[in-house]
Amino acid sequence: MTPADRHRQRGRSTGRTLLRRSATAWFTVATAGQAAFVWMIVAHYGRKTLTGNLLAWNEKPLIKGYVAGDGAGNAMFAVHVLLATFVTAGGLLQLVPPIRKRAPALHRWVGRTFFVVAIVMALSGLWLTWVRKTYLSLISALAVSIDGLLILAFVAVAWRAALRRDFLAHRQWAIRAFMVVNGVWFLRVGLMAWVLITGGGIGMNDSLSGPADIVLQFGAYLIPVAVLEAYFLAQASDARSTKRMTAALVLIMTAITLLGAIGAVAFMWWPYM
Repeated sequence: MTPADRHRQRGRSTGRTLLRRSATAWFTVATAGQAAFVWMIVAHYGRKTLTGNLLAWNEKPLIKGYVAGDGAGNAMFAVHVLLATFVTAGGLLQLVPPIRKRAPALHRWVGRTFFVVAIVMALSGLWLTWVRKTYLSLISALAVSIDGLLILAFVAVAWRAALRRDFLAHRQWAIRAFMVVNGVWFLRVGLMAWVLITGGGIGMNDSLSGPADIVLQFGAYLIPVAVLEAYFLAQASDARSTKRMTAALVLIMTAITLLGAIGAVAFMWWPYM
């Protein structure tokens, strides 16, 4: 091997390491932020549902929570919100490499359950949006509906890839599904990051129809998927510069995620934990 070959090999190794560490940093931040989200759901909605105090759902600001006389809507809301605890925790569990390697049976069953719950949540979300009219503006209803349709599509492709035993495609589509399933979490993190960065939320209004609101609502799932695609391309690339630039992009997203998660915990979730 020539010195030039060794230099290129070291460069590729360094690029892979940076890329892997940037992904680990983002996953660590996201895990902490999503754990706080799950705890809020359990502490607020879970406790009040188990005690039968459904009216207390509305103590936390909601578009449409408990509505007297709306048994079907209240039940669908409870299913949709409470299942978020599993789909969040289960999705994170699926992304831990040691579990995939050392407990493949657990990985398979958690994965199947994750897919089923994701489908239920997507369908219930669409029902709540269009049948129960749970939205502040048509643009926000459209944004959440596209997310729901992407969840159904990504889950279907990921499941089909697993049945074909195409595990590389399955892994990539399952991670894409994880990103869009967490669109609600990304939206809250993105909203709080924008509010903190701009010092008050420039371009936002109470109906989520301001220019910043629109970008954040569609970007809540499109931006994470776009960054993920860049990450996949960088993984497959031999170019050191591509890996380094993508690692920098992931680290920027990590910083934004951290800022937004801290804001969401402080202002959205902590008062209801």
